[in-house]
Amino acid sequence: MVAAKNFFRVNDLSVQIYNSEAEMAVDVAQIVRKYLEEVLKKQDTAAVLLATGNSQLKFLDALIDLGGVDWSRITLFHLDEYLGITADHPASFRHYLRERVEKKLYPQQFHYIEGDTLEPMAECDRYTQLLQAQPIDLCCLGVGENGHLAFNDPAVANFQDPYSVKLVKLDIVNRQQQVNTGHFPNIDSVPQYAFTVTLPLICSAKKIICLAPEKRKAQIVQQILQQNISTDCPASILCRQSQATLFLDINSASLL
Repeated sequence: MVAAKNFFRVNDLSVQIYNSEAEMAVDVAQIVRKYLEEVLKKQDTAAVLLATGNSQLKFLDALIDLGGVDWSRITLFHLDEYLGITADHPASFRHYLRERVEKKLYPQQFHYIEGDTLEPMAECDRYTQLLQAQPIDLCCLGVGENGHLAFNDPAVANFQDPYSVKLVKLDIVNRQQQVNTGHFPNIDSVPQYAFTVTLPLICSAKKIICLAPEKRKAQIVQQILQQNISTDCPASILCRQSQATLFLDINSASLL
């Protein structure tokens, strides 16, 4: 197992720093495999909530290559999806997860948010019921450049959100990030609204892993760990989660 370069705690949150994103991805994959193996020794099935985005790519590849997890006993969910986007759109999170995860792991079930539904509020209710049908054993996260977790941007983040899934308007920083990372050609093509799992549902997971590599995440990582816990930086809520670990590389940790 690759050893973290540095390990420390900020309030309740564990933080681990690695020499590279590749080393981080391999170690996190091993941590997740061991955890899921232990969960499945104690119970028949497990539920896992997955993130998408560039921060997850190396980790997901490493986890799939590692093997050793009985995915036929695991139900998968995802954190968010754009409103009005079809499942075969290249930027759809359903497309991302079908191609990168479901077709390679064959889980017991993969429950997707239907972004192109004709009834968005009914879709929020449907997905809420699926999520609440069992505890979430593991939640995998990334962090947006505005500090969002899933699509809980600062303007819509609520640490005491009464909803488990909601429809939100995406802020300009979030939408520009989708362009900068190559998912859309320009900001006008990025949907303005999206479905998101809310912060209380994320924080209810029994284990949370959050991957935030790359230099472009350095400023928001500094804000998460060195400023007040506030919806101005939604990911700062992780500092109250003793079951959570934030994984960084030396680039994203460069301002600490």
